[in-house]
Amino acid sequence: MLLAIMLFVVVAISVVFFLYARSLRQAQKEQTQGEERFRQMAENIQEMFWMIDAETKKTLYVNQAYETVTGRSRESLDQNPTSYKDAIHEEDRSHVLASLEEATHSGRFDERFRIVQPTGELRWVWARGFPMRDADGNICRLVGTAQDITAQKQAEEQVAQNLKLAQSAWVEAEALRKATLSLVQDLRMDFVLDTVLQALTDLIDCECARIWLLESETYLFVAREKLQHETAKKRANYPLTLNTADVPFLSRILANQKSVFLSDTKTEADWQTFKDHAHVRSWLCVPLIASRETLGLLSVGHSLPEALTREDVRRAQLLAIPAAAAIQNARMYECASIYGAELERRISDLKQAKQALEQSEEGRRLSEEKFQTIFRSSPVAFSITTLDDGRFLDVNTAFERRYGYNREELLGHTVHELNIWDDPADRARMLAELHKGVPIRKLVTRLRTKSGDVKPTVYSADKIQLDSQPCVLAVSEDLSE
Repeated sequence: MLLAIMLFVVVAISVVFFLYARSLRQAQKEQTQGEERFRQMAENIQEMFWMIDAETKKTLYVNQAYETVTGRSRESLDQNPTSYKDAIHEEDRSHVLASLEEATHSGRFDERFRIVQPTGELRWVWARGFPMRDADGNICRLVGTAQDITAQKQAEEQVAQNLKLAQSAWVEAEALRKATLSLVQDLRMDFVLDTVLQALTDLIDCECARIWLLESETYLFVAREKLQHETAKKRANYPLTLNTADVPFLSRILANQKSVFLSDTKTEADWQTFKDHAHVRSWLCVPLIASRETLGLLSVGHSLPEALTREDVRRAQLLAIPAAAAIQNARMYECASIYGAELERRISDLKQAKQALEQSEEGRRLSEEKFQTIFRSSPVAFSITTLDDGRFLDVNTAFERRYGYNREELLGHTVHELNIWDDPADRARMLAELHKGVPIRKLVTRLRTKSGDVKPTVYSADKIQLDSQPCVLAVSEDLSE
């Protein structure tokens, strides 16, 4: 009986071991088949599949896509399991590796970064990872995928660039629209110049912007300016004026009627001749042209080289078209206003003259003689010149005596030709005031005689209309007197 029981136990144990061995072989077979299916799947997907050791960061496995994405062989990882770090762009490397280190604790890894292939080609990848834990729950491995998103990134950048261009175009169009509307709403010269200057600085990021107007054939003066940084040198209280004959490249602009762009002013040999612009390193200039006539210039400058671009030149050229038309219209409006006031004055004078003629023709003749007598015999120097170019129309004896010219030597010549003003800027300031309708009273200046002597002078002037042209009636007295 005992022997039978022992035999039964032995048989039972044998059966159990047989069944266990068969079950173990089946599990190993299924595991091998599972691993093979995993490898087949991993080797045939386009995304890169990777597995690294959480502690050493050494590569344990990567699929074939690693070679396609990075341009590096899997054998290189066998030789150096951390060589994948070299593929990461140097500007992204520290951040990505820090994030990978953090993932060994948090289990979360999700980064977009650049890699550089051995050929130098730049690619963008999106890498994501998750943890594998041991029996104690500690993260022992990180596994994940990496997808090539270069095409997506390029598309995003192109969209962003297009949006930026569209936004810039909209801002530019809106600024030009507002400027054009404003320029036709008010024909006063002051308003026109202020509007043009504001539009210019809205369109172009700069440190200095100026509107230059031609005073005569070669003389320019700054009608408006906006400076981001005032110079340490105290600025004069009259407009900056220069003779383009002394600045060759400005003369070329006026002669050719073409825009000029200097990305670095040090490349322009004649730049040092440009007064008050020594600090400017990048500069552009666009002529203001209306009816084929150059009215002046728009100029923009920056203290840094290459701070301005060809695109800024294009914007300035677009603004110059309505700006030139508005300035021309403002001049016509001013002339019309002057002519209107002059017409009213002349009508009133004609009425008075008619009454005077009706009363006494002799009285009119005596009145004219009286005026001529006062003008000719006055001990104070009187002169009549044209407003724009300063051409002499008449002088009295006191003027001849004070400046050493006889009347015939003066008539028909300009103050510029005779170099009478010691500082032309004084005349520019005088003209600016007269254009505003403000008479000049006791302006202290210096005038040059025929012999070249410079005389300190107290200068007074009024703008008058003589023979249908604006003129200046001036009195010049010796300062000491």
